[in-house]
Amino acid sequence: MADVLALVEARLRTGLGEPDARAAVTFLGTDRVEVLRFTDGDVVRYATLGMAAQPMADPTAALADPVKGPRAELILSVRGGVADTDKVLRPLAVLAASPQVEGLIVAPGASLDVGEPLWPGAQFTSVLVAEPGGLVEDLELDEPMEPVRFLPLLPMTPNEAAWKRVHGAQALQERWLNSGTDLRDPLRKSVSLD
Repeated sequence: MADVLALVEARLRTGLGEPDARAAVTFLGTDRVEVLRFTDGDVVRYATLGMAAQPMADPTAALADPVKGPRAELILSVRGGVADTDKVLRPLAVLAASPQVEGLIVAPGASLDVGEPLWPGAQFTSVLVAEPGGLVEDLELDEPMEPVRFLPLLPMTPNEAAWKRVHGAQALQERWLNSGTDLRDPLRKSVSLD
């Protein structure tokens, strides 16, 4: 487990640079999850470290396989200095612990909800899991372990999350794209969903 996390942290540093802050959260019955903060100009990125320690298990399986299964870490990018986004550390750790706590498999297209604003004053209580491979490349591990995927998170307002449940992740992403939505704006309003 520690070896996997050391490799994950090295990959994060390769893709995002040196972290300028880190915090750790431990939930009862789960492994410790850290959140690293990387600042790149006016963009702040928060990356989880610890979610990939264990593979995500199929919640319908009788026993969780300790080696095989998808592994991932989460990355959230926002504009810095506009809102108190450092308060997102605990909600991100909650999302990263959800595979262990709730038996979820986090994959692109999924919605994850924390039930409260991601940071003070945020319009967002949930995120859309986007496709990996943009900021940080997948980390290949020794067989039979699956690679660690670095999944970007896109904050969603409650209206956007409800619309996504009906129309799908692709339709919401197209709506954002067609509207020129700045998904890194921590103060943005919901996209028009008419």
